[in-house]
Order: sequence, then C-alpha cells, then structure tokens
Amino acid sequence: MRIDIRQDDLSSTEVQSLIAEHLLGMHRNSPPGHVHALAIESLRAQGVTFWTAWEDGALCGCGALKELDPRCGEIKSMRTQAPFLRRGVGQAVLDEIVRAARRRGYSRLLLETGTGEAFEPAHALYRRNGFVSCGCFGEYSATDFNVFMAKALA
Repeated sequence: MRIDIRQDDLSSTEVQSLIAEHLLGMHRNSPPGHVHALAIESLRAQGVTFWTAWEDGALCGCGALKELDPRCGEIKSMRTQAPFLRRGVGQAVLDEIVRAARRRGYSRLLLETGTGEAFEPAHALYRRNGFVSCGCFGEYSATDFNVFMAKALA
C-alpha cells in the first residue's frame, strides 16, 4: 500500500466530512467537556499545518501540527478512516508530522489524547514512536479522561 501524504487546506467536502467524523468520534468516546479536538476553522489557523493521507485517490486519514512556540509543536487531529485501520496510515501521517517538526527545528513534540479502549491504538502508535507520558501542558487540565505524551526530537 502506497500512502501519499499531502498538505491540505481543508476545502474539499471529503476532508470536511473526515473532520466531522473525527469530532463525532471524539465526542462519542469522551465525556462532555473533555474533547479538545480542533474544528475546521481552528485547523486553518495560523501556526497549524494540516495533512491528509491518500491511497489510490481515496482519503485514508489526516493529522495536524500546531506550533506552541518556536521549539515545540503539538500533534492534533490524527484520524484514520475505518476501512484503512491497521494499514499504516497513522504511521505515515505521524512520520510526516515528525519530519516537519524536525525541519522547523522543534526540540519536542507534545500531544493530548483521550483515555479508554477507543484510544488504546493511538497510545500504542505513539509509544512505538518514542512518545512517553508527560504532565499536562498549555491550557489543558489533567483529568481522568486525558493522557499527555511527549517526544524529544534530536
């Protein structure tokens, strides 16, 4: 499977539907008030870069990188469409995000994600890629419903 990763402007209805699916999934698997996923307008904000993953013309997934400061970025909006799960889409998107973070000179990547069974595959992906648990950061609050992870970049 060849996955093509593209920087995207979120203008297509197909990509907008994927973001809507992502937000719905986050709300379905997290208690009210504990979803920190970005809506489309926030993904278009300055300091946020958004990528989509494609295979043979089919949208497979997405992910974003939000600059927190000149040395640190946050991973946002990682999502793989159901028909493409366990086929390397998340890894391909994460690889592109890490490459972009290194090009920008970031020394660290951070992320916040949910807890529970629905989030375990994401936790495993991040751990396989050198992310470790860390404390909360930015404007987040630590709760029983979120996990914070960090990866040092050389």
